Formats: sequence, structure tokens, C-alpha cells
Amino acid sequence: MKVTAKKHLGQHFLTNENIASKIVEGLSFSGYDTVLEVGPGMGVLTKYLLQKEQDIFVAEIDQESVAYLKLHYPKLEDHILNDFLKLNIENQFQGKEIAVIGNFPYNISSQILFKIVDNYLLIPEMAGMFQKEVAERTAAVPRTKDYGILSVLVQAYYDVKYLFTVHENVFNPPPKVKSGVIRLTRNPKPGLNGNEALFRQIVKSGFNQRRKTLRNSWKSLGIPEALKEHEFMNKRAEELSVEDFIHITQLWKEALQ
Repeated sequence: MKVTAKKHLGQHFLTNENIASKIVEGLSFSGYDTVLEVGPGMGVLTKYLLQKEQDIFVAEIDQESVAYLKLHYPKLEDHILNDFLKLNIENQFQGKEIAVIGNFPYNISSQILFKIVDNYLLIPEMAGMFQKEVAERTAAVPRTKDYGILSVLVQAYYDVKYLFTVHENVFNPPPKVKSGVIRLTRNPKPGLNGNEALFRQIVKSGFNQRRKTLRNSWKSLGIPEALKEHEFMNKRAEELSVEDFIHITQLWKEALQ
């Protein structure tokens, strides 16, 4: 039995066992009892995960893949979940911490990363493969073209390490782009607590018009009077570090009180 790759699901099946093993070893398998794999397909990562001591769950929406997994990995019978993006992680795992791993579908890469950030209290680490461009944006540093909303919002909660690049020829069917494997290790930055909604607004507004100064980008948010002459106002969003964004958020909130 084979699974047909479906374009609308962004499926490209990894065929290189060495790379599959390296992705799995991107996790530490320390400090948690459960791992959730997103988009297992035909189980190229799953087989290595099942060798670990952790309880392995998979989230898969392709019913052809589900049938394949049940046939070849009977251990998963009661551990197959549906859509990761719709999953209530806290309820499903009863508030326990889980690691996340996957060869993630390219068409929902950013949504997967934002879902992980939204659940950072429950997800201490993630290892996985994304389109190379998304992996690079996630790991990007200030003053580079790749640095943006995704970089800041992920790095506010996680340390990001770009592990390695994967070429097109190790997939079936081959994608039109290279892939990149990254690891996220939870490390929420000080100052976020209680300021998270405003922080996200400030970051998103700052980068929505990234060629403009922050004075102009943030105008729609109603810059508090006390901050109108702050040194950041004459900078662009890409010049601010994650810590800078958190700092201006704290000042902004204080000015509104």
C-alpha cells in the first residue's frame, strides 16, 4: 500500500532515511513524556520516534495516510489525531508538556509555528522541516531582509537554531524549493507576561509597512504622547531586537495606565 502525495495538502514525502533520523535527533527527548508528530505521511520519522521511550502521537488529516499508519504501525492505533491546527493541546494532553516534530506541510508552515507559540507553556521544544525560506525567516536576526513578524514572535518565546538544509531530490514528489530543519527550545524573554496581546499588535504593525519609520507604522495604534519622541520612533522595525520590541511594549502599556 502506497500513499499518493496530495498537492492541496502540501505533501512531499521524505525518502532519505539518514535525514529522517537526523530530524528526529533534533529533539532532546528530555523532560517530557509525550511527542506529537504533525503530518507523518507514511511514517518516515514515525519509525524512529517509536524507538524512543516517549508516548508518540501523530496528527494527520489525510485518511489515506491514516490507513497506511494503522496498517504499518499498529502501536499508533489509538494515538492518531486529526487536524493539528484545530487541536486543543491542553485538553488533549491534560495539561502535560509535549514536544512537537514533523516534516511540516509547506502551505501551513507559519500557522503551525504560531500555534506552537500560542501553546508555548505546553511545548518545551520542537524540531522540524519547513520550506527553507520559512526556516530562515524563523531564525533571522535584526537588520536582515528575512527578519520580520515570524522571527520576532517565535524568538520571543523560543531560542531558534537552524540545523541543516535539505535538497529537493530526497522527496517524492520533489518540491520546487529547498527545505530547512530548525529546532525551537523554549526560552520566553522577560517582560512578556501580561503584555502579550499588545506586544503582538506592536510587532505586526511595525512590520506591516517595514520600509517606513516606526513613527508612521505605529500611527494607527495611537502612539502614547509620552513615547512620541522615543528614539525607536525614527527607526524601522527590522532595526529592533526582540528585547527592544518587548521594552517598547512595556513603556507603551505604562503610558496607557
